[in-house]
Amino acid sequence: MLRGWREQRRISQLELALRADSSARHISFIETGRSRPSEEMILRLAEHLDVPVRERNALLLAAGYAPHYAQTPLDDPSMSSLREGMERLLQAYDPYPALMVDATYTVLAANRGMEMLLEGVAGHLLAPPVNAMRLTLHPEGLAPRIRNLPQWRGHLLEQMERQIALLRSDTLRELYEEVAAHPVPACREEPGDAGAGPVFPFALPLRIEHAGTVLSFISTIATFNTPMDVTVSELAIETFLPADPETAKYLQSLMP
Repeated sequence: MLRGWREQRRISQLELALRADSSARHISFIETGRSRPSEEMILRLAEHLDVPVRERNALLLAAGYAPHYAQTPLDDPSMSSLREGMERLLQAYDPYPALMVDATYTVLAANRGMEMLLEGVAGHLLAPPVNAMRLTLHPEGLAPRIRNLPQWRGHLLEQMERQIALLRSDTLRELYEEVAAHPVPACREEPGDAGAGPVFPFALPLRIEHAGTVLSFISTIATFNTPMDVTVSELAIETFLPADPETAKYLQSLMP
């Protein structure tokens, strides 16, 4: 397992040893099973290899140690402060769309701006558990209304590929194969569309139609720094900020 993570990160045994204040010989012995590393060494190597928290527990179990990181359900009473803080953060973004997802893009919470954007999506896609990638790329989801769908679809699939490489999740790979297989509806991009040009030349905007108006957004994703819980480590908040004044004005006009 250690060798797999090291090779995936394209780091030699010597480079990893230098980073972890060890020796290439010791790293080699750990990888071949000739040496049993200490719990501290496993966590140190995992840190230098940027191994996800969930997979750090798997490394510890493989070496005969107990998991180091808890996995607390989000609805656990001990997570109430976290939930309330995240909900306040989402609400603070109104009228701009924002949502919270887990590692497999299951939607855990969303604000009114996001709900507005989802108007017209097929009911079966909104039945729990709701998945952000299905909502976006399904032919009965947002896909037909996305004016730059080929570019946005490519961006999302590349994002999922990076996540699959990082998390090694069978569930995530199955989701990727599902949404990648969806037919791509005809793109309705028109040269005269407001914002059709490089509104944000340094970032790809999401250009989506709502009630006959084309809106432009820039997507940002926020995660927790140095999480000590598996659940928390896999949470992400995605916000959609207006890419032009027209989009901001339109959204503000919809919210009391």
